[in-house]
Amino acid sequence: MVQARRMWTLFEPLHAVTYFAPEAKEHFERVGLRGFWRGYFAGRAAPLGAVEPAPVIASFFNFAPQMVQRALPAVWSLADPGQALKARQEGAIAALKRLLDGHDEARIAEASELLGEAASHADVGGRVLAAANASLPVPDEPLARLWHATTVLREHRGDGHVATLVSWELDGCSVLVWRSSLDLSRDILQPGRGWGDEEWTEATQRLMARGWLDVDGRATAEAAEAHREVEATTDRVSMRPWEGLGPQKTDRLVELLGPLAQSAFDDIPDWNPIGLPPPILG
Repeated sequence: MVQARRMWTLFEPLHAVTYFAPEAKEHFERVGLRGFWRGYFAGRAAPLGAVEPAPVIASFFNFAPQMVQRALPAVWSLADPGQALKARQEGAIAALKRLLDGHDEARIAEASELLGEAASHADVGGRVLAAANASLPVPDEPLARLWHATTVLREHRGDGHVATLVSWELDGCSVLVWRSSLDLSRDILQPGRGWGDEEWTEATQRLMARGWLDVDGRATAEAAEAHREVEATTDRVSMRPWEGLGPQKTDRLVELLGPLAQSAFDDIPDWNPIGLPPPILG
């Protein structure tokens, strides 16, 4: 198992509370960001500042442009980026306090230190979302520091994944059609990213022409192999934090994060579009 993939399964659940936990929704609503998508787009885009849709369409990649444009820049009239950032962090920390209640505080503090050290080694050149989050102040409180590190690391991996997909000459909608032919549900991916049926059909036709879908829309062997190669490249370009942390500290972090990640993973709804596997322990 590639180290970067194992670590992703351990830190991603601790970040995902930002999107799926009720505490996150509550804190976004407190600053006027009602509805799931207002909080999502404002919270995730806020490290970039009060941006127009274009940078978010580019960096979020697989969202339909019209979906982004419905949220931005309108959300900034409800909450400015500073308010959105504060709501995002406070909601995530509240969720983690609930989910990790009963876990040893000393182990959480140690995990936050090690994960923060790993995040400090992230190479952010060409990785816009990772760079924007890495530039934010590092909190002092252990749970907040833990969440901040997971956020930098997940955007670091995500930026690398997008770059990999672009190198394969893929567009956002085609990626979703491709994934729905492999392991995720169209019923979740299409409405969750805002693509219309006509756009979905056009992307399907592009993939058929490429030889990745058969006449019934099922993934071909070539499509499955391409998925393995894309994931392997994503893992490879996500290794810098763990190389910087070193094998001994990374192994210790696996030991510390495992129970925390499992508690968070168990709270992620089954209908989510992340496609995250269970935490890889040990």
